[in-house]
Amino acid sequence: MSLASIGVPGLIIILVIVLILFGPKKLPEVGAAVGKTLAEFKKSAKDIMEDEEPVAPKEIKKTDQL
Repeated sequence: MSLASIGVPGLIIILVIVLILFGPKKLPEVGAAVGKTLAEFKKSAKDIMEDEEPVAPKEIKKTDQL
């Protein structure tokens, strides 16, 4: 199940539940924390992908031994 399959009604329900749980005063703080967390995750994932060097396949040596 992907995020795209939730749809607008599902997002509205999720937002209402979050609003009820955290209240209107804490909601901006929660949103900022989530945004910072996602940005850090994307940065880390990008750094990991850049650090990985492509590995060349090993050469297969033909041997006459059977």
